[in-house]
Amino acid sequence: MTSFVLPHEVHGDGPHKVFAVHGWFADRSAYAAVLPDLDRTSFSYALVDLRGYGEARDATGAYTTAEAAVDLVELADRLGWERFSVIGHSMGGAVAQRLLSVAPHRVRRIAGVSPVPASGLPLAGEQAALFADAAHRAENRRTIIDVTTGGRRPAAWLDRMVARSLERSDAKAFRAWLDSWAGEDFQADVVGSEVPALAVAGALDPALSPEVLRQTWMSWYPRARLAVLPGAGHYAMDETPLDLIRAVEDFLRADTPDRGPA
Repeated sequence: MTSFVLPHEVHGDGPHKVFAVHGWFADRSAYAAVLPDLDRTSFSYALVDLRGYGEARDATGAYTTAEAAVDLVELADRLGWERFSVIGHSMGGAVAQRLLSVAPHRVRRIAGVSPVPASGLPLAGEQAALFADAAHRAENRRTIIDVTTGGRRPAAWLDRMVARSLERSDAKAFRAWLDSWAGEDFQADVVGSEVPALAVAGALDPALSPEVLRQTWMSWYPRARLAVLPGAGHYAMDETPLDLIRAVEDFLRADTPDRGPA
């Protein structure tokens, strides 16, 4: 396979290098609401577009979390980042965990924002159909976003999120990604990892609730932490951006200077 460079943009010039990986419904614009208030002196943030999204909308590939982890390592090489941390939202949280097995010696810290567990998120019956058909049904995408934010968000915001999702993703890739993040179980490859791991849960998210993360993330990683955002659902970047930045950057900042594994 020919080498593929993830489309990306870097914000900040701080010594602590951080990848930000989006979820199933958006490209790197998922982080737009937090960009103005990031600490660009302490951190360098690289926002990426996974295959099938944004500037990589037409990129071919397997559309799997394992492939994405390898893509990130290759991008780190190109950027000259020997070690780095990773923030991942939802599906991107699964990608962050994949890195614990793909390149554990290079990962400083991971932070999952409503992260899909490494065990996957099995879907069945009507729920499986709702998610699978979301590839070509805008109304399904809207329902998923509405439910996972507690049914509390304005209609115009839901419509905007759906429009962005349709515009920034390829339908076939979107459907293929579902099989990876929902159906693949790589828990055995990462359980026991000593990399510090923060899970950020939105209290209004019934799918990846604080309890789900306690049963998965918190029980797998010896150096795990859980932060619960009372006012957020599944999309904390949009719902409570300042609270999210504070939780994640405090966690990242707790790392020692980059002199080896934390």
